[in-house]
Amino acid sequence: MTQFVDWDLAAATAGALGRSGPHVTYDEAAEVVADLRRLTDEAAGHVTAYTKLTPKIAHPPVRIVDRKDWAAINIEGLREVIDPLAERFTGGRSPGPVAVAIGSRFTGVQAGTVLAYLSGKVLGQYEVFSSDPGQLLLVAPNIVDVERKLDTAPRDFRLWVCLHEVTHRTQFAAVPWLRAHFLGEVQAFVDASQLGRDELAERLRRGLAALADAVRNPESRASVLDLVQTPAQRRVLDRLTALMTLLEGHAEFVMDGVGPEVVPSVDEIRAKFNRRREAANPLERVLRKLLGVEVKLRQYAEGRKFVHGVVERVGMDGFNKVWDSPLTVPRLDELTDPDAWVSRVYGSVPTAD
Repeated sequence: MTQFVDWDLAAATAGALGRSGPHVTYDEAAEVVADLRRLTDEAAGHVTAYTKLTPKIAHPPVRIVDRKDWAAINIEGLREVIDPLAERFTGGRSPGPVAVAIGSRFTGVQAGTVLAYLSGKVLGQYEVFSSDPGQLLLVAPNIVDVERKLDTAPRDFRLWVCLHEVTHRTQFAAVPWLRAHFLGEVQAFVDASQLGRDELAERLRRGLAALADAVRNPESRASVLDLVQTPAQRRVLDRLTALMTLLEGHAEFVMDGVGPEVVPSVDEIRAKFNRRREAANPLERVLRKLLGVEVKLRQYAEGRKFVHGVVERVGMDGFNKVWDSPLTVPRLDELTDPDAWVSRVYGSVPTAD
C-alpha cells in the first residue's frame, strides 16, 4: 500500500533539522545519564508515597535519549496511529489522487520538521504508542540545556523534572485500564475521520490556509485542529482533552507537592520555569500554537487547579477515585468545576478528613 507519510524521510528530516544539544564532554554526559537514572528511582518512591498509587504492572527502566533518538521513537509511535488511518481511508488500495497531491514525501518532511522542533523542547515523555505498557523517556540534552539557561542547581532541577515524568509512568502502571482507554479514544478519533476524498482535501486546504494566517498574524486565534477535524472528532477530542488535562495537571500537582520536601530550590525553579514559558518570542508562540504546545501549557495549569480543588475537598484518597474507571474521569466542563465532579462521582460534596 502506498503510504501517506514517508516515515524514513520523516526520520531523516528530523535528524537533519534537529539542533545539536549543549556542549558536554563525554564524562559529563555519562554523569548526566547516571544521575537521571538514579533520580528517576528516587522520584518513584516519592511519587508513590505522595499519590498513594502503587504500580500494578511492570514497566521497563527509564530510557535516557538524545534529541535524534526521541524523534525516532515518536516517529514509530506516529506510524502506529497514522498508518491505520491511511488503511481505513483507502480500503487497502492505493490512496489515489489525494495522496498523490499531498505526497508522502511532503508529509514526511512535514512530520520530520515538526518533530525536529519538538525534539529540542521536550524534557521527558511517557511514550505509550509504540510499546506496551509504555516507556519513560528523558531527553538529557534538553534537561541540561534548560537547567543551564535557568541557572538552577542541576540535582534539584533534574529531580523536579523526574517527579513530573515519573508521575505519568505511575499513572499508567497503577491504572491498568488507562493505556487501553487512551488508545481506544485515539482509535475513535481515527474512526471518526472517514471523509470523502473531496471533503478531506477541502479540510486540508482550510488547515493550510489557517497555518499561513497564523504565521502572518501571531495574534490570530485560528486553530488548525478545529478546521481539519470533523464534528464527530470534536466530541472524541473533548474526551481526550479532558483525559490529557487530568494526566498533566496531576503530574504538575505532584511535582510541586513533593518538591518542597525533596527539592530545596523548588520555588525558585518554578518561578524561573514559568517565566521562561511566558517569554517566548512571537515566532515561538506561533509554533507552539500550531503544534499544540500552547494547548498543553493550558492543560498543565487547568489540570493542576482541578486536582488541587478535588484534593482540597475530598483528600488524596478521595481524588484517587478518578482512577476507578473511564466513567470517573472528569468531563471537559468539570475541569473548571471540581464540585461538579465530586457531586457526580460521590453524589454529594464531602469534606476531606
